[in-house]
Amino acid sequence: MTDYLPHERQAAILRKLTEDGRVLAADLAALFETSEDTIRRDLREMAAQGVCRRVYGGALPMDAPQPLSRRIDVAVDRKQALARRAAQLIEPGSSLFIDAGSSNLAIARDLPLDAGLTVITNAPVIAAALMDRRDIDVALIGGSMDHKSGAILGAKAITEAGSYRTDICILGSCGLDIETGVTASFLEEAEFKRAMARASRSVIAAVTNEKLGCPAPFPVLGLSDRFTVVVEHDADDTVCAGLAGSGARFVKASSP
Repeated sequence: MTDYLPHERQAAILRKLTEDGRVLAADLAALFETSEDTIRRDLREMAAQGVCRRVYGGALPMDAPQPLSRRIDVAVDRKQALARRAAQLIEPGSSLFIDAGSSNLAIARDLPLDAGLTVITNAPVIAAALMDRRDIDVALIGGSMDHKSGAILGAKAITEAGSYRTDICILGSCGLDIETGVTASFLEEAEFKRAMARASRSVIAAVTNEKLGCPAPFPVLGLSDRFTVVVEHDADDTVCAGLAGSGARFVKASSP
């Protein structure tokens, strides 16, 4: 096999990904006569450039993220199971940042009754879901709404988020892996998520199986001991064990 410069090898990987619809790190290492570590580094760089989506053991083509209005009706039972488990982690009297996202909307709908909660959110749909909850104080972050994510984003929203201090950030995740932690599909989304997480003492992320071990292009927050990740009942134990080495707590939801 001809020796490749990194950019040449990545171009060849992208051609193969386009042709085959999926690539595996082990197969690529054999094809290019290099180590799997080198291939994983290539795939990380390509994912950061937005040209592929990393999955456990390899990569898939980059899919255009679906708008929130479509995601709400996808995998409803699985998200409800995650939401029930996440809601059990919230202590009475807590103040919460709730990030935009379909799983987080399910969590908002399942918040415990009469627990004296305060919720700050950048998602109008989450604020609307809590409109009739007289037992919860709700504040909606102001600014311009991004229609893809259903979130209020931008400089004004980041500044406003920084004026709060909350007990828990319920952080939306477009992907999560051991090396990068929580990741987002868009730069503005990542910047706001980071501001929310910084303003909170602890972080909870509810992550569906397809996002676990699969980073999106833009880093948000690395895993640490202030992190609790709620995963599905059948989440890959090998992936979870690797992620747990970060010090984060992993909690499994019940079967839907």
